[in-house]
Amino acid sequence: MEIKTNVSLKTYNTFGIDANAAFFVEINSVAELKEALQLDLYPAKFVLSGGSNMLLTKDIDALVLYVNMKGIEVINETSEHVILRVMAGENWHQMVLWTLDNGYGGLENLSLIPGNTGTAPIQNIGAYGVELKDTFHQCEAMTIATQELQVFSKEDCQFGYRDSYFKGIGKGKHIITSVSFQLTKTNHATNTSYGAIEKQLQKEGVKKPTIKDISNAVVAIRQSKLPDPKEIGNSGSFFKNPVISLEAFKKFQNTYPEAPFYKITETSYKVPAGWLIEQCGFKGKRFGDAGVHAKQALVLVNYGNATGQEILDLARKIQQTVRDQFDIQIETEVNIIK
Repeated sequence: MEIKTNVSLKTYNTFGIDANAAFFVEINSVAELKEALQLDLYPAKFVLSGGSNMLLTKDIDALVLYVNMKGIEVINETSEHVILRVMAGENWHQMVLWTLDNGYGGLENLSLIPGNTGTAPIQNIGAYGVELKDTFHQCEAMTIATQELQVFSKEDCQFGYRDSYFKGIGKGKHIITSVSFQLTKTNHATNTSYGAIEKQLQKEGVKKPTIKDISNAVVAIRQSKLPDPKEIGNSGSFFKNPVISLEAFKKFQNTYPEAPFYKITETSYKVPAGWLIEQCGFKGKRFGDAGVHAKQALVLVNYGNATGQEILDLARKIQQTVRDQFDIQIETEVNIIK
């Protein structure tokens, strides 16, 4: 284990923010993680994985633990299902492709989501009608205070919309070391309910889609709408889609009958944050090197040399404008480090 000093984190976060870590160490095993957490010489520690769901607004005056543990293994298998254990440092999309290459179904709708596997449960990542919790079996996490490994069931994780125990009351208490999924080997329950997938499959002439076909469709859709972090700094969707009450929805729909929406329950409705932001005129706008993507208003981008604070200032301006125009509060999906 080598501890480095004054390390730029620009290549370790998908926004490409050039913040520095006072100290930096790469963690390649559970044993190294335990050892690093016990380093009393560095009392302040900061956990970093794929860097895909964070916005750095300052330098990190701490020992940055870069979680880079690798490995995928089958830990249980029947004729119909398989349970995979995936180490936290595995790239999410590469892991999804691995499952598809092996004929395992369940994660195809979550293709091309940036980041690493270990951070996926924190956010309960989701896309195109599927969420991580749908295939989640359990995860292992190290308690920072005691360096003990603990197993978390689906119930323990308290999954919600882009939310979990690890993002709420458990925030900052644990480091996820591996995630296990239960996937199908046969009779895959495919989900093409989102119109964009159906349209893409029709465009490709696919009538009876396989799990690989669905993944390819999702990849094509995402590439057409979302910028590649390797080409332009971003963290995917910066804002959550707001869920509002029935009373608030009726008032909203009466004023904006053309607005898209999704019914969640009898008393709650989801309104696309991207639509709200676009109506406020932010789509495609640039403020220095900080901007809103031209094809998807949910995505804030770094055109090269934007600071994290400049991105955050833009986010706050958008939130205030949406609140003033629609009386709806949109929350950030990205973890802001300030």
